[in-house]
Amino acid sequence: MARRKKLYEGKAKILYEGPEPGTIIQYFKDDATAFNAEKRATIEGKGVLNNRLSEHFMAGLNTIGVPTHFIRRLNMREQLVRAVEIIPLEVVVRNVAAGSISKRLGIEEGTPLPRPIVEFYYKDDALGDPLVSEEHIIAFGWAGQQDLDDMVALALRVNDFMSGLMLGVGIKLVDFKIEIGRVYDGDFTRLIVADEISPDSCRLWDIETGQKLDKDVFRRDLGNLADAYTEVANRLGLMPKNVAHTGPKLVN
Repeated sequence: MARRKKLYEGKAKILYEGPEPGTIIQYFKDDATAFNAEKRATIEGKGVLNNRLSEHFMAGLNTIGVPTHFIRRLNMREQLVRAVEIIPLEVVVRNVAAGSISKRLGIEEGTPLPRPIVEFYYKDDALGDPLVSEEHIIAFGWAGQQDLDDMVALALRVNDFMSGLMLGVGIKLVDFKIEIGRVYDGDFTRLIVADEISPDSCRLWDIETGQKLDKDVFRRDLGNLADAYTEVANRLGLMPKNVAHTGPKLVN
């Protein structure tokens, strides 16, 4: 088999040239990083779990009419996605105070926010992905006003979908990060959800106990990260029943 052309390698994924024009193969690694990659580890099975979870979320969004780059899962670690032009911004939606917003504004972690808050962060690891305003975004040409309006609308629709899905399995969606890309249809462009949606990019707390089921388990040394992600997959019905657990084994 011909060797695939690697297009990009990030902290958690590798992108390869896809089999058809306009497609990319997205490979999920077992690497875990935190604090802008200052903390690193390899968590066996993490990539398998994130591949299946991201497929579940992206396919669900496609079903309800929220456009994403996801086409189909290829195997345990890879999925076929549409090639997009990534806007250099991380879009964060917060429902509950946690992480950087608690530190910046002195809000106690766990405090419900009066409404979902959408924030933008400039994607630049060397700068630590700084928080930026809409004024910065427009002034520096990263996106126009219509793009910003569409990004906020997409992010809030993702929030509605994910919040309801998680509530149904006893999990609180505290916050999450998405990336958004442009696709070109002739002379027109439109925006779609890209990258991934997984416990790597969300804060997920058990509604009853407050137990963390996301990457904060790794950031804060709260236990085994694969166990936390497996719990999320299990609650969503993505794990086989009555099988001796020797590592992540996901339903096809």
